Amino acid sequence: MSKNQQKSNRRKSLIILKVFFRHYPSLPYITKWLLISLLIGAIIGSASAFFLQTLDWVTNFREAHIWIIALLPLAGLFVGLMYHKIGKSVEAGNNLLIDTIHNPKEIIPFRMAPLVYLGTMITHLFGGSAGREGTAIQMAGSIADQFTKLLRLTSEERKILIISAIAAGFGSVFGTPLAGAIFGLEVFLIGRLKYNAIFPAFLASIIADLVTKLWNTHHTHYQINLIPELSFQNIFYALIAGICFGICAALFSKTIHKAGTFFKSKIKYPPLRPFVGGIIVVIGVWLLGTTKFIGLGIPTIQDSFQEQLMPYDFVLKMIFTIVTLASGFKGGEVTPLFFIGATLGNAISYFIPLPTALLAGMGFVAVFAGATNTPLACSVMAIELFGAECGVYVAIACVVSYLFSGISTIYNRQMIGEAKHQRFQNNSGKRFNEL
Repeated sequence: MSKNQQKSNRRKSLIILKVFFRHYPSLPYITKWLLISLLIGAIIGSASAFFLQTLDWVTNFREAHIWIIALLPLAGLFVGLMYHKIGKSVEAGNNLLIDTIHNPKEIIPFRMAPLVYLGTMITHLFGGSAGREGTAIQMAGSIADQFTKLLRLTSEERKILIISAIAAGFGSVFGTPLAGAIFGLEVFLIGRLKYNAIFPAFLASIIADLVTKLWNTHHTHYQINLIPELSFQNIFYALIAGICFGICAALFSKTIHKAGTFFKSKIKYPPLRPFVGGIIVVIGVWLLGTTKFIGLGIPTIQDSFQEQLMPYDFVLKMIFTIVTLASGFKGGEVTPLFFIGATLGNAISYFIPLPTALLAGMGFVAVFAGATNTPLACSVMAIELFGAECGVYVAIACVVSYLFSGISTIYNRQMIGEAKHQRFQNNSGKRFNEL
């Protein structure tokens, strides 16, 4: 074949490609984000698997060596010193990721990942009451953002990357990839979704979840055995339950921020705050004579679906979690919110005539929905965890909780894209910390 023929063939190929891309303009976008999602999904899924498996190990070690809880104040001092010396730039945690989506500036320091991982392991090993979603999301966000310069992403593409990382971290740590994707799209801007991030968010979350499972990482399963038929009466009961969950979510969100402010105002030297918080938690465990309200609390969450618990369990878990996190220990709020919601649902089954397991499942997601302003993600999460049969009940509970939680959130850098009610219309475009 002559050189002229080769040039002619290349020219024809380029013309065909141009025509093809003109008819299918989304193809380059899909191809690019497919590759990026595969990359970050695989890495974040592996990181989540490592995190979950080591978290199980430290939890089991703590429960087998209860005496270690006495060292929680010293563990808190170490975590406080660690962040005071080398972690000030990443101390904002999830709020830093939300800020980066709204206003991308410097690359999120990679040290956020090992610092939050180590801090969370120490918190759980020595008996703090904390969760795991915050750690998974921060690890995911800081890891993913390191690829921004390597992949030469624009500012807008970087926003999509962080959203996808949050989705992957959340979806893989809970085994709920659809909810993870929606959470990543919903959490940073209340009332609006960023549709140009839908494909990467879903793909990254699904891939991360698959990779986590390939590492033989297991997630906790819950079961709602009885779902009553829909009726006007049962819908009314679900509305009442949603109001209870929303009030609880608002109480938790407002109290944890006020407690954090109190610790900062009374204890000027940051490393001493978790030291004092650790002392309070240790005294609480000693007075109650149980480790039920520290750590993740998974056994109690499971019990709330199966038997009647003490009606004040959710209050005690709330106190332990607020003291732990407000004083400066690391970890997430979400699993404690699952505990609080499930045990509150169990408690209100004393006077709301719906099945206890159903109310526990509704509370499990609805308190979380109210505290994070993510009703869509939480409704889908319930369907992924408990089955589609409970869908109407949990959706009602999540939406009502979202409305009744009012102007509150555990993430104070969330921005209000569209107000929950016309009464709050002046708040649109503002962050919660500005209200």
